[in-house]
Amino acid sequence: MNNSKFIVRKAAVLGAGVMGAQIAAHLINANVETLLFELPAERDDPDANVTKAVENLKKQEPAPLSVTAKAAFIRAANYDQHLESLRDCDIVIEAIAERMDWKTELYKKIAPYLGEHTIFASNTSGLSINQLAQAFPENLRHRFCGIHFFNPPRYMHLVELIPCKESDSPMLDDLETFLVTYLGKGVIRAKDTPNFIANRVGVFSMLATMHHAREFGLGFDLVDALTGPLIGRPKSATFRTADVVGLDILAHVISTMRDALPGDPWHKYYAVPEWLQALINNGALGQKTKRGVYQKVGKEIHVLDLAAKEYRLSSAAVDDNIKELLKRKNSADKFAALRTSQDSQAQFLWAIFRDLFHYCAVHLAEIADNARDLDFAMRWGFGWNQGPFEIWQAAGWSEIAAWINEDIAAGKSMSKAPLPEWVLEMGQGIKGVNRDVQGVHRSHGSYAPSTNIFRARSALPVYQRRLFPDRLLSEEVQYGNTIFETDSVRMWHTVDGAGDDGIAILSFKSKMHTISSEVLDGVQQAIDEAERNWRALVIWQIEPPFSVGANLQKATERLKSGEPPSTFSVLAKKLKKTAQSAVLKAARSLNLADALMAGKLAEVEAMVAQFQQTSQDLRYSTIPTVAAVDGLALGGGCEFVMHCDRAVATMESYIGLVEAGVGLLPAGGGCKELALRASQNSKDGDPFPLLKNYFQSVATAQLAKSGEQAKELGYLRLADQIVMNRFELLYVAKAQALALAEMGYRPPLKARNITVAGSTGIATIKGMLVNMREGNFISEHDYLIGAKIAHVMCGGELTPGSLVDENWFLALERTAFIELLATEKTQARVEHTLKTGKPLRN
Repeated sequence: MNNSKFIVRKAAVLGAGVMGAQIAAHLINANVETLLFELPAERDDPDANVTKAVENLKKQEPAPLSVTAKAAFIRAANYDQHLESLRDCDIVIEAIAERMDWKTELYKKIAPYLGEHTIFASNTSGLSINQLAQAFPENLRHRFCGIHFFNPPRYMHLVELIPCKESDSPMLDDLETFLVTYLGKGVIRAKDTPNFIANRVGVFSMLATMHHAREFGLGFDLVDALTGPLIGRPKSATFRTADVVGLDILAHVISTMRDALPGDPWHKYYAVPEWLQALINNGALGQKTKRGVYQKVGKEIHVLDLAAKEYRLSSAAVDDNIKELLKRKNSADKFAALRTSQDSQAQFLWAIFRDLFHYCAVHLAEIADNARDLDFAMRWGFGWNQGPFEIWQAAGWSEIAAWINEDIAAGKSMSKAPLPEWVLEMGQGIKGVNRDVQGVHRSHGSYAPSTNIFRARSALPVYQRRLFPDRLLSEEVQYGNTIFETDSVRMWHTVDGAGDDGIAILSFKSKMHTISSEVLDGVQQAIDEAERNWRALVIWQIEPPFSVGANLQKATERLKSGEPPSTFSVLAKKLKKTAQSAVLKAARSLNLADALMAGKLAEVEAMVAQFQQTSQDLRYSTIPTVAAVDGLALGGGCEFVMHCDRAVATMESYIGLVEAGVGLLPAGGGCKELALRASQNSKDGDPFPLLKNYFQSVATAQLAKSGEQAKELGYLRLADQIVMNRFELLYVAKAQALALAEMGYRPPLKARNITVAGSTGIATIKGMLVNMREGNFISEHDYLIGAKIAHVMCGGELTPGSLVDENWFLALERTAFIELLATEKTQARVEHTLKTGKPLRN
């Protein structure tokens, strides 16, 4: 291997199918020049197959590309004309169909064209890496490995890195570093076993679930209701996940396990169920064919009923007593109740967990280096809240192990294979701070059965950028030293071996990091403290989201329905949402309080003024302020981001001023800030061309679907930074804050010469709105909201080109906000959205 620094300047992806095209898209997201190869088309344009694949990328949801415009940077190539271009690539990723013969044939074809230091990796989901390596000349195998992305590659955190026997260790380290920082992935080193770690365990879990569903006579929709969020797994649960993956793909993976694992103690279960094969034979492959286990009929979801052999309306519900049981915080009590319950739903849940634990224990040494890798593989690759060993350990290691042994002896488990001896050894706890610690995860590492040690985390330098990495069950993390703390916020700082860097960090303590008067007070206190004693201030939340805006709890408790809003737990995990759900989020993040429901609009206006002042304090403090954004930053959260000196956002940041969705407008300085940016960045002194685009984003409550798109929409500036890996966010944000401080930071001068679009701009926008109203595209109230936003963003009824200061815009914001808030239709929109989760167009 070359001893120089490894940099990926250019990459190639072989295969423009679903996975290959999306891997190419994510490389382009990371600004890596990328060639996408496919077989030449038979007709005019040899690259037509790639061109079609790239066009499809623009239409897919969730979007593989951070912004659609990046599709133009993917270079089309074919195997007949462009193999020579592979010589300049630092990495080549093969992503063709899962056929050993096709892959090896391709390898022999492209091997002579690989550069001297090119890394070649196969994106296989389960084929043997060592067998694939045999297709290469022996002198090239040290640069070959497996690199298994999960679908969709942009969003799924897991990448399994699988070496062959000859893989060069420094090459693997370089590749892991690239995947972690530049592509934002969580990398697990997997062994070369069929389906590797996540698919091996995940597919077994699905097979076990299917087996026990049949044994207990449970319908597919009931099984999904039981095996989704109620047990810490994604909403797609089991059978919906199968539909999303593709029933044909699932059958292929099952067949791979059957053929490659003849001696496995669970081998008899590695079979494609008859009902699944029948669906495949009928072309019902799941989501891609719009029919599989489920199908949509009009607006209704129907599910396959095996007994009736036809589809029926999906309507299954989990028993209330099971729901209550699963809500128990004490895992030991929960699992004891599941095991002893006579309810078939509880027995089913115990059975699928028991067999999952059993399977993972027996196979851990074979498929993974240690228990941490298996648990993270399931969390990052399948979206589970906790990995199997974490769940087991939380429920009581020794007791669960004893119950598994009892069920094995009684013939209740799917396999008679005995638990490994190390399982019993893990029941011998060590003294912890508060209790004895049993299980595979300890504070110093996770158990590795092949070496009989507790393996510490990787010492690769790239992981030093993770100040607070993804935690396991056993890991108690202290987030720095507290500077001050209230019920609403905590200001703190980190200390490393080199000492304190002088950067203070502010984290919100409210649910979903909503912003209340108390949080505003805390932000202002933090700014004062930072100006006195610290070099910079970073706003960073320990868990996403950044902030969904201001607190609605007290207001919603006083709505006529008498029902408080549901929690925001789903929003924290499901960030790829439609405009409709953005409206719901907006409703839950409006700047309302008890004063609103009492009709005290003057008090509301004072609260709005407090919010505006806090935003301005962030902008004009004497120390640099940096917003570290991950996940949702809505309404007031977005306004905080816009007013910090710098924002550092993860690629998966969803940022927007979405208040218009419930009949209001941004009033924490958001409209002012966009008007200021339009004035500062205008050509020929006319802010309207930019302002028109900003108006459209605000008036349509447009939510940026990536950090990159937030720049396009004006919520982020060109100088703001995008981080691919959320676990490196704080590291980069602190570095940005320190850089600003080191430059001798001075706050910007207060803007006193903002050019307004004035009456002409307002009239132009109103003309567009009139046409939309007359065409019945918007309602009369939509027109009013749009007109108010236009009035504020254009600076009011002034002569175009007039110069005003920020206070002028802030006053316009407050007035327009209160005027809209006073209307019955806006209040109806807020109430309706909170009660139904859907927007109201009145």
